[in-house]
Amino acid sequence: MTSLSPPPTEPALARLSVVDRFLPVWILAAMALGLGLGRLIPDLNDWLDTVKIGSVSLPIALGLLAMMYPVLAKVRYSQIGEIAADRKLMVTSLVLNWVIGPALMFTLAWLLLADLPEYRTGLIIIGLARCIAMVLIWNDLACGDREAAAVLVALNSIFQIVAYSILGYFYLELLPTWLGLDTATLDVSMWDIAKIVLVFLGVPLAGGYLTRRWGERSKGVEWYETRFLPKLAPWALYGLLFTVVILFALQGETITAQPLDVIRIAVPLLAYFAIMWVVSFALGLRLKLSYEKNTSVAFTAASNNFELAIAVAIGVFGVTSGEALAGVVGPLIEVPVLVGLVYVALWAKKRFYPVSPIS
Repeated sequence: MTSLSPPPTEPALARLSVVDRFLPVWILAAMALGLGLGRLIPDLNDWLDTVKIGSVSLPIALGLLAMMYPVLAKVRYSQIGEIAADRKLMVTSLVLNWVIGPALMFTLAWLLLADLPEYRTGLIIIGLARCIAMVLIWNDLACGDREAAAVLVALNSIFQIVAYSILGYFYLELLPTWLGLDTATLDVSMWDIAKIVLVFLGVPLAGGYLTRRWGERSKGVEWYETRFLPKLAPWALYGLLFTVVILFALQGETITAQPLDVIRIAVPLLAYFAIMWVVSFALGLRLKLSYEKNTSVAFTAASNNFELAIAVAIGVFGVTSGEALAGVVGPLIEVPVLVGLVYVALWAKKRFYPVSPIS
C-alpha cells in the first residue's frame, strides 16, 4: 500500500497544516475563552448537568467522542495482522506502553505531587491512557513507519478496553497500599472506570472500524484516504478545543486562584515525555530496529491518550475535579514537547542511522 505520509525532505513544521502548527496557540485561546465564559456564566455547571451520558454531561461527552472518532477512523485495521507478526516490535511496544509508561508516571506523580492528591491521581490516569491520537501526526513528521504506528494505535485501543480499569485499580488502590502510601481520600471503582472506557473508547473504536470498512468497500481505499479522512480529521481538534473551553470555564476559579498548581502539573508531564521518548528510542537502537519502526515505537510510548484520560477523570471524579484539570493541562504540555522531539528524532536519524537497517 502506498504511504500517504508527507515527503521526508520537508522541514518538520512545514509539513504541519496551519491549524496543527499553531495547536498550542489554539489550546491557549480555548483556555482563555473558557475562563472568560466561566466568569460570565456562573451557573454553567448546573446547565451542563441537565442531560448526561452516564456520569458525563452531554455537551462534554459529545466533545470527547468527537476527539476520539476521527483518529480511530484513520487506523488501517487490515494491516494489524501483518505488522503484529513482528514480535520484536510488538513486545517492545507492549512493555514500554503497559509496564514502563504507567510505572514511570506513577513514580513521577508521587515524587512531585505527593501533597496534591487530586492532581497526582489525574497524572496516574494519564499514564494509563496510552497513545491513540496525536501520535500519528508526530510519527509522520519524524518520518516513522506509518503502518506500524497505526497498528500500535489500534492494539493500544483494544488493550485499553480490556486492561485500563484493572491497571487503574492496581495503580490507584493496590500499589499505594502495598507501598504504605496514603490513599485514604481516594474512592475508585473498577467498574466506574470500565464503563467510561467502554463508552468513550469502545464506541468510537467500533465507529472508526465500521466507517473504514464501509468507506473502503463502497468508495475504495484512495477515496477514503484522500477525500474522506481529510474532511473528517479536523473534527478531532474541534472536539478537543470545545472540551478545553468547557472544562476551563468550569475550572476557572481554581486556575486563577492557584496558577502555580498548573505549573506543578506541567513539571512531571515534561519529565515523563522526555524520559519515555529517550528510553524508548535507546531501547530500539539496542534492539536494532530500523529508524522508521524505532521512531514509531518511541512516539507511541511517549504519547498519551488525553481524550480518554479526560473522560475517565470527568466520569469518575467530576468535571470540576483536580483530576480533570490535570487531564486538560496534558495536551498543552504534550504538543510543544512532542514537536520538539520530532526534531530530536530527525537529528538522531542522521546521527545513528546514516543508512537505515532492515529490521
